Amino acid sequence: MNQFTKQIIITAEQTGKEKSTDDAFLNAYLLDPISVALERRRPAVIICPGGGYEHLSDREGEPIAMQFLSMGCHAFVLHYSLAPDVFPYPQMELAYAVSLVRSHAAEWMVDPEKIIVCGFSAGGHLACSLGAYWNQEFLYKPLELAPEDIRPDGMILAYPVITSGPFCHSGSFLNLLGSDSGNETLRRLVSLEYQVGAHTPRTFLWHTSTDNSVPVKNSYLLAEALTEHGVNVEMHIYPEGGHGLSLATSEVSGEDGRYIVPLCQNWISLAKTWLEHL
Repeated sequence: MNQFTKQIIITAEQTGKEKSTDDAFLNAYLLDPISVALERRRPAVIICPGGGYEHLSDREGEPIAMQFLSMGCHAFVLHYSLAPDVFPYPQMELAYAVSLVRSHAAEWMVDPEKIIVCGFSAGGHLACSLGAYWNQEFLYKPLELAPEDIRPDGMILAYPVITSGPFCHSGSFLNLLGSDSGNETLRRLVSLEYQVGAHTPRTFLWHTSTDNSVPVKNSYLLAEALTEHGVNVEMHIYPEGGHGLSLATSEVSGEDGRYIVPLCQNWISLAKTWLEHL
């Protein structure tokens, strides 16, 4: 991989954001063409790590990118804006990242119809937000883009934050909405079970029944809403495992081993099969 990684800065000016924190950036991991398939266009997966819109989990960034590279996908890790920046700035940065990858499809050998967003926990909320909002003017117009520029072609969501209702992860919405976290109209807008529709791309979803941070009800609510709108959804609910498992392997666990859950480790191979049929 001659261009194994490149860092692309997403400036405040590009997303129309009033600068309050550091610029967002995108780490790109690009596979070189192979000799027998020099013109092959590959899927691209844009990864949004979790962290409650307060920090970014490195366990859900590069280790995940390495897995997608091994599947023959280009991988990108988005370092998006966090508190005190608020909605919709992170969503605009992900939208811009999708448009950036699509606009460089020829140069980077990306299939422009196979750009997938992948998110963990609050990053799952961010990824699903784009699946819900890509055709809404408030998101694409400030970027001076068309809806089709920012449209994701699929979503891979791991233990995602979805609802701002009774089963919410309150910290994520406090950080995402800031001083407006009590605004009921805005809270409904970011409660994604109400925002997805027939326009939302096909979805791969997994969670654990024993998640004590983001209740599994978040995934059930999303899957039900997607199904009602006729969206293709594949969901896996594992009977055990805490929150933030990432790959659930020793690679992403410390000495205490609390993130090692063998039962959950096959989610990435299931996602590979799902990607092959995208």
